[in-house]
Amino acid sequence: MHSLATAAPVPTALAQVDREKIYQWINELSSPETRENALLELSKKRESVPDLAPMLWHSFGTIAALLQEIVNIYPSINPPTLTAHQSNRVCNALALLQCVASHPETRSAFLAAHIPLFLYPFLHTVSKTRPFEYLRLTSLGVIGALVKTDEQEVINFLLTTEIIPLCLRIMESGSELSKTVATFILQKILLDDTGLAYICQTYERFSHVAMILGKMVLQLSKEPSARLLKHVVRCYLRLSDNPRAREALRQCLPDQLKDTTFAQVLKDDTTTKRWLAQLVKNLQEGQVIWCQPVEQWVMASLLQDRECPCRGKGLSI
Repeated sequence: MHSLATAAPVPTALAQVDREKIYQWINELSSPETRENALLELSKKRESVPDLAPMLWHSFGTIAALLQEIVNIYPSINPPTLTAHQSNRVCNALALLQCVASHPETRSAFLAAHIPLFLYPFLHTVSKTRPFEYLRLTSLGVIGALVKTDEQEVINFLLTTEIIPLCLRIMESGSELSKTVATFILQKILLDDTGLAYICQTYERFSHVAMILGKMVLQLSKEPSARLLKHVVRCYLRLSDNPRAREALRQCLPDQLKDTTFAQVLKDDTTTKRWLAQLVKNLQEGQVIWCQPVEQWVMASLLQDRECPCRGKGLSI
């Protein structure tokens, strides 16, 4: 940690940004009296200052100040009394943490400090008011920024937490935008081999994911969203790469994905149409001889769950 006043000069190309003002605002984060305005100004500049994340991470007291902003909101989420002003302020802090999560120089340290766990109480909230919806969406954005990097350490970290059931809850009952980000996070976890193996390790985990995806397909058939449908189809396609999940999907894939329900929605989306065609093809191919039957998968899962150290700790889904 070092003082920003003595920080070494950083390469320019910051287009219209006064670095001295950036240093000043970061220093002002340490003082409760000046923090709110500093949060607002820095959150507005985060896209135009490429090295803002290292500056935030290595400046004295800054990350502690951002975490204090988060913790200060906890009493307002249960009972749900969060105001628009409170939500905007903490979301500015979350935007700066997203900046840190996105940067290759600070991402590993961000994970090692387990900072994403401070956001999980926000993802647990269920209030439909705008302040809470904004809070959940911004919190999901931090996790989304992590998984977007496709790095193994990110997936390994998330699988030790309760992010999958939290995303599934939001996928079932959140706003369209929150559902989209939550489904994107699940998709990124599934696209990792470790993530796919984790979700398909037990029938309980797989069936929970498949049930939520099925509900989403039904809802999308009534209220179409091409963007959300794209992520849902990609999740199904990735699940079909697992032999046991593929066998189960033959029995539970929603009919709306087999007929022409979404033909109009996907009219101009060649990528999602290709994924959907590949999914249907995967499920139509002959059953793999060595594949463990679904019934045995269920029984094995029940036996395994008895010994699973995650039971009762919020990690089993």
